[in-house]
Amino acid sequence: MKILLHNHSLNKAIEPYNDIGFVPTMGGIHQGHLSLVNKSKKLSKKTLVSIFINPKQFNDKKDLKSYPANTKKDLAILKKNRNVDFVYLPKFKDIYKDNNFPKIKINKKDKILCAKYRKGHFEGVLEVMDRLTDLIKPKRIFMGKKDFQQLYLVKNFLERKYETKVIGCKTIRNEKNLPLSSRNFLFNEHDIIKVETISNRFFQLKKEIKTQRQINKFLQFSKKEIEKMFKIKIEYLENRNVRNLTISNTFLNSKIFLSYYFKGIRLIDNF
Repeated sequence: MKILLHNHSLNKAIEPYNDIGFVPTMGGIHQGHLSLVNKSKKLSKKTLVSIFINPKQFNDKKDLKSYPANTKKDLAILKKNRNVDFVYLPKFKDIYKDNNFPKIKINKKDKILCAKYRKGHFEGVLEVMDRLTDLIKPKRIFMGKKDFQQLYLVKNFLERKYETKVIGCKTIRNEKNLPLSSRNFLFNEHDIIKVETISNRFFQLKKEIKTQRQINKFLQFSKKEIEKMFKIKIEYLENRNVRNLTISNTFLNSKIFLSYYFKGIRLIDNF
């Protein structure tokens, strides 16, 4: 595993290869990230993981400050996996020194779910992914489906601009159905047990909506019930079509999307 600390070493290392699988991360490496690495290894000759906490995608400075960053630990985990060929650890100037990139705006129809509540977030995500893709020129990019809206927007944006395939990979969960997330590192053991219980209650909704004609009305009723039961704040709880993310009242080709706060930490999921 070769560690690349700036663009010069990046260019030198990857120049001989035209079949690179790219796994973009902000650190806080967990089994979900490693599943992306393993998928890349199966489909690509070389696998590159980036670790870069992108300040432009944080709409809340407190969230940026509290984001779990431990590069030493991340590198140890990646090295142990043995499927990583390169780790790119850029500084802000490595990504953003080129001013020739156009300003990114997302469409009004896409200002839903997380985009509705996190102003500027996806503009920041698309900008950093645009710049990273231009630098690395990967053949494939591997991203998890836990942040399905992010995957949807990045895939649509990058595949129109670059000869790069964005591959969505399944959400990795623990035995209690909790999706793995870097933000889980911010919780203690007792908190995790509580979040697992909350996650399981949300998971039950997938079975319950099968018999509902007005799925989103049912979800709004469930939202109030779950907020009261667990004393949490739910930002959104909606059933949407997976192809275009429009509101859906059918079970087929749809997912339930949710965002909620537990102890001030924002968690998302879809199923």
